[in-house]
Amino acid sequence: MYDWKLWARPAQIEPPGDWRSWLVLAGRGFGKTRTGVEWCRSQIESGSAKRVAVIAPTSSDCREVIVEGESGFLRCCPPWARPNYEPSKRRLTWPNGATVTLFSAEEPDRLRGPQFDAAYVDELAAWDKPESWDMLQFALRLGDNPRVVITTTPRPLQIIRDFLTDDTCHVTRGTTMDNATNLAPQFVDQILKRYEGTRLYRQEIQGDILEDVANAILSRDLLDSLRVSEPPELVRVVVGVDPAVTSGDRADHTGIVVAGVGVDGDLYAIEDVSCQLGPAGWARRVVDLYHKHDADLIVAEKNQGGLMVEYTIRGEEPNVPIKLVTATKGKSVRAEPILMRFEQRRAHTVKGLSKLEEQLVAFTPGGYDGDRSPDSADAFIWAATELTSGSTSTWGDVNRINS
Repeated sequence: MYDWKLWARPAQIEPPGDWRSWLVLAGRGFGKTRTGVEWCRSQIESGSAKRVAVIAPTSSDCREVIVEGESGFLRCCPPWARPNYEPSKRRLTWPNGATVTLFSAEEPDRLRGPQFDAAYVDELAAWDKPESWDMLQFALRLGDNPRVVITTTPRPLQIIRDFLTDDTCHVTRGTTMDNATNLAPQFVDQILKRYEGTRLYRQEIQGDILEDVANAILSRDLLDSLRVSEPPELVRVVVGVDPAVTSGDRADHTGIVVAGVGVDGDLYAIEDVSCQLGPAGWARRVVDLYHKHDADLIVAEKNQGGLMVEYTIRGEEPNVPIKLVTATKGKSVRAEPILMRFEQRRAHTVKGLSKLEEQLVAFTPGGYDGDRSPDSADAFIWAATELTSGSTSTWGDVNRINS
């Protein structure tokens, strides 16, 4: 029952050859988690790896999916070789002494210091902080041939496209239907009837990397050409905030983005710390970011929260300058003047803002064609509008709250 090579499909078995990274790019339900977990298990049980890092999008993903899930370590390992799980230490320890240490991609600095001889990366395309990948590269420095397996549903991100042209990366492609015999028939019927023929079906089920949205205002190629490693000296900095209107595990994220105008007169998106936190949590991030970048102003949308948005931020720090703005037109209408700056090559993103970039290229003249609410983009657009026009009064009422 525990012989993975007996049960696995060929695409789930470690590929031959001298590869450094193995990218499993497949649709949901393909069996990506099982593939990554079983590869780690094989490395540990054979003695090929003694210190393994596992990085998932969040801490709860590590615990609920990679460790305790249906395809997690505790389910897949046989009773006589099952690891001891210590949640407080984020660690699993095997009878032979090998360990797996768990990390959240939300905390890249935790990867500073530790070192490993193998790693498993889960859902890389969903990471809010791609710099966690860079930190992992520095940590993979033990043994003769440290290697990493990456399993992810594809998104058209630069980091994914880089793997496809990397000679040291073996790429395995797959679809949800490859594993249909192990999925609930009702699930297969539902997704076929509801999503077949859509962009979401191509990405989430077929595992395709989608390129530009049809009629997108801003192309990926142009955005790639305008990306910079560091912004120049900035003459003005604004923190944009797009508060979430829902709460709970399925809530939208609160968009929090820093933008600035450089000495060259160009617009720069500098940092994105959008989050799925309660009011006190996101307000603390806003204030911290305001001080970190020595910003001039916080611009926040008040449509849903009204003055509660102001009170929430002031609850963290009473004297920060805040400008509340009201959106009276659609997202695409508000975005177009800022996206035009990119078309004029007068706007840039700083490296590492993949989530914001993915949202920016999903705007069309008729609306927004992304898979989730453009929280980061909305926050950036509010900040950028303040920086480039000095007023958003043409889009709605503006209330200036003096510090």
